[in-house]
Amino acid sequence: MQIKKGPVAIDLFCGAGGISIGLEKSGFSTVLAVDSWDVALQTYGKNFAHPTLLGDVSKFSAADIRAKAGDIDIDFVVGGPPCQGFSIQRIGQDVDPRNDLVLKFGQIVADLRPKIFLMENVPGLLGSRGLHIFKQIVKMLVSAGYYVEHRVLNAADFGVPQIRRRVFVIGSRHDMFPAFSFPKPTHGPDSYKTVRSAIGDLGSPWVGRLSGTNDPLHRRISMSDLNRRRLELIPPGGGFEDLPLELRVDCHRNGAAKIGHRAVYGRLAPGQPAATITARFDSFTRGRFAHPWEHRNITLREGARLQTFPDKHLFAGTQEEIAAQIGNAVPPLLASVLCTAIASHFIKWQVAA
Repeated sequence: MQIKKGPVAIDLFCGAGGISIGLEKSGFSTVLAVDSWDVALQTYGKNFAHPTLLGDVSKFSAADIRAKAGDIDIDFVVGGPPCQGFSIQRIGQDVDPRNDLVLKFGQIVADLRPKIFLMENVPGLLGSRGLHIFKQIVKMLVSAGYYVEHRVLNAADFGVPQIRRRVFVIGSRHDMFPAFSFPKPTHGPDSYKTVRSAIGDLGSPWVGRLSGTNDPLHRRISMSDLNRRRLELIPPGGGFEDLPLELRVDCHRNGAAKIGHRAVYGRLAPGQPAATITARFDSFTRGRFAHPWEHRNITLREGARLQTFPDKHLFAGTQEEIAAQIGNAVPPLLASVLCTAIASHFIKWQVAA
């Protein structure tokens, strides 16, 4: 049997492995990663050696997960349940079956009784669509014996070259630890990492057939002639409102003041952090995802850089599938900051005990 180094962790809803990179860098020993998307698990398997479990987390019990992890005590459970149901941009009913996965995460934590847990989600979890779910999971985990702390963190405050606000919920068992204190920001508006600092060293993307010398993620993404004409008129940091009316799509002609979506058909500003990298960052028609000085969409590699994935991280899937994996991930740098703080909390109070 392999001897595990460091506290033992499992990653639920692991995706492409953004949090798992943070676990690895901070000294945790991951013994299991779970996800329902086979393509994401293919990516995960290219980068990590520990076991994975393909399937819907809602179908697994804590006993199932413990058995797959090797019937050992779990110190740390992490996960980012699907957040689309809480998004303020989603159209439709507030009720969404994906919302129940947040409660399922809480139930697995309560049943596994790890020493510490971490959950990530969109700020909408604290809004009208998600607050009732948030209150339920907090009540559940407090009843299970955890101090539960939460904070909305901006990834840019911790060195990620991207404005990205997400809710992090962290709990520690009060029979073993005091409440966790979130780390303080390391960066501010005057010291934020910029788009240029993240992707400025990358040359123009390649076009045509992949060769052995080309980065498969740094391939030029196709763009229509009309969209290129539009982009030529949009300055760094600009968006569709910089276009003359005749070049705007029909639904944008009334301006952002009436319709919102100010960032669509947008170009990144080189001297600022990127806008939030989403699952469809591969097209500037969906956000501020055009290159800051070249007339093109940013590439998958550039999106991965803005999310702080290391260049050595491998991805499986089509262009759209890879973009979704990158955009849905917790930025590995932010995950590393949080997991390192949690590891210090864990070690300090384990030694004190």
